[in-house]
Amino acid sequence: MRSTFSSFSLVCLTWLFVSACSETEQTSSAKPEIKPESVLTQAVRFEKQSVVIEAVGTSRALKSVVLYPRISGIIESVNIETGRHVQAGKTLIQLDVSEQTLLLKQAEIALADAKRTYKRYQTAITSGGVTQSLLDEANTNLASAQVAFNRAQVLLDYHQIKAPFEGHLGLTQLDPGAYIDTQTPLVSLDNRSALLIMFEVAEAFYGQLEIGASIQVAPWQHTAQYVAAEVVDIDSRVDPQSRTFTVQAKLDNLNDQYRPGMSFKVKLNLSSGRYPLVPETALQWGGDGAYVWQIENQQAKRLPVVVVQRLKGDILVEADLAEGDLVVKEGIQRMREGMKIKDVSAQVQQRLLGHE
Repeated sequence: MRSTFSSFSLVCLTWLFVSACSETEQTSSAKPEIKPESVLTQAVRFEKQSVVIEAVGTSRALKSVVLYPRISGIIESVNIETGRHVQAGKTLIQLDVSEQTLLLKQAEIALADAKRTYKRYQTAITSGGVTQSLLDEANTNLASAQVAFNRAQVLLDYHQIKAPFEGHLGLTQLDPGAYIDTQTPLVSLDNRSALLIMFEVAEAFYGQLEIGASIQVAPWQHTAQYVAAEVVDIDSRVDPQSRTFTVQAKLDNLNDQYRPGMSFKVKLNLSSGRYPLVPETALQWGGDGAYVWQIENQQAKRLPVVVVQRLKGDILVEADLAEGDLVVKEGIQRMREGMKIKDVSAQVQQRLLGHE
């Protein structure tokens, strides 16, 4: 009897174990499928890196010159008022012309005599009164007399120092009666209708600045008052000592508010290189640096990136991304490598448009 009960108990225990294993296998085989994680994404686009450069520039007038006489002489009159605006061709200083007037008259007489002689020989050669050699000599004398007359006329003109272009006069310390020579500075003349501002730019940006580009400049005493200027010249070489190149910009000064020699603060917005642009919310940091989650075949892929430049709401990065690639911008906290992803960006956008 005791043996029969033991056999029965063993059979029951075996049945319970088999039943439990069967249930376990059924439970294991009926494991529910993991649902994809809903996220918002944004397509990658490429943009150039923007760089702001500041420099100090020195200005000069659009046209600027210090006048010197071409000949020596005694000043007869001075027609210079400091700061006065004069037109091109205005006589500023008149030298004594007494001697040169006589020399010009003498050259005029010699020229008239040479003309008469040549004309007389030219008439007489047809009758055989003069030879061809005499006529040729008379022609040479006439040409020499003409040159001497022209030179005397030019020297007379040199006794008047005139403004070579329109502009404003500077200071002068000359008075009538003073003796001057070709080494005597007379007066400065500046056409300041526009200023040329020269400044230096690092060689790394050579080729990124073009003639005609617009830049911002401000006088050093009012650095917040930026105005627009235009690049008109770029040096053809880089200074091997400073590793910079010279740029010249033109600033309109029609209101005559700036002066040559003033220093200016120069600000340039340059661009260099094209980089992937990702939303700021897509960037995460880990122990090995920055990374984003890229969507590839509807799965999450962790992609390391290097931050190049932060913009408003976006970031330029250096990464293995192509134009149009999708990165997760919302829902990144739940991301894991290889996780299935469901992009609901289109549905969210439709709902927002529907509410509008």
